[in-house]
Amino acid sequence: MARYGKEHKAATRQRIVEAAGRRLKLDGIDGSGVATLMNDAGLTNGAFYAHFASKADLVATAITDQLEAQLAQLSALEPGRAGVEQFVRAYLSPEHRDDPGAGCPSAALLDELRRCDQRTRAAYSSGLAAMIDVIAAHVCPDDLASAHPRTFAAIASMIGTLQLSRVVTDPELADTLLAEGVDNALTLFFAD
Repeated sequence: MARYGKEHKAATRQRIVEAAGRRLKLDGIDGSGVATLMNDAGLTNGAFYAHFASKADLVATAITDQLEAQLAQLSALEPGRAGVEQFVRAYLSPEHRDDPGAGCPSAALLDELRRCDQRTRAAYSSGLAAMIDVIAAHVCPDDLASAHPRTFAAIASMIGTLQLSRVVTDPELADTLLAEGVDNALTLFFAD
């Protein structure tokens, strides 16, 4: 029986991580069993433990991967206000609201993350801090100390707004929440 090389194992692990990232954001951490996560990756349950010690290990890895991808997107934004505005409008868009599997892990999983193990919460905390740093550098590159509190407030507002817009059943209200959220976030980011 032929063994797969390290590259194949790494690619398979990454496929599991990416599939898990999507599924976790769709069904939640508690709502996503190992069988479903592995099925999404096109693998059997038996392959799981060749890559991860536990479901918690996979969750921490998937959260790290999701936040690293989000950080890469943020790092690629135009500098200054234009980049921040582009980010805010994309984040608080109907497209993002309607596709949680491809979206922000914070808006999809925040409530469950608080109940996760220390490793997962530490991974999330590190990823969030890095994102805040990148956005703050766009908001006010010459004065990060003043940009950080505004950035924290705006990001918290954006996450809550996206969560609310996903929950309400009135489509008009959901769209209004997003539109008002854009205005509020930009005010928080750039209020003098």
